[in-house]
Amino acid sequence: MSRQVLIPGPDHPITIEPTGDRVVVRRGDVIVADTLDALTLYEASYPPVHYIPLADVDPGAIRPSDGQTYCPFKGDATYYALIAGGDAVEDAIWTYERPYDAVAEIEGRVAFYARNVEITVG
Repeated sequence: MSRQVLIPGPDHPITIEPTGDRVVVRRGDVIVADTLDALTLYEASYPPVHYIPLADVDPGAIRPSDGQTYCPFKGDATYYALIAGGDAVEDAIWTYERPYDAVAEIEGRVAFYARNVEITVG
């Protein structure tokens, strides 16, 4: 089965830029990620998303999960469970291990669903 691949453009813009500030991700009192190297992805009318290098995420706070989704602009997403700061939350973090060329900068980075964590920028 062939998947539709779409290129960002005027009808569905995607831009990626350095966040330019420290980004800290917490679950409760536990710092899950802390970086000065985040990228912010702006996609169409969606809220901005901070992509954090996986190397700046506490490996003891996450574990791979079974979730998978597909975005025709970015590619196949795989997921991690968040296991820090309380009960485990499946599919709380996503990554594009082999993102499409238009968003290649997010390779090796993860993003957190804001409903599961507190994200502080600055």
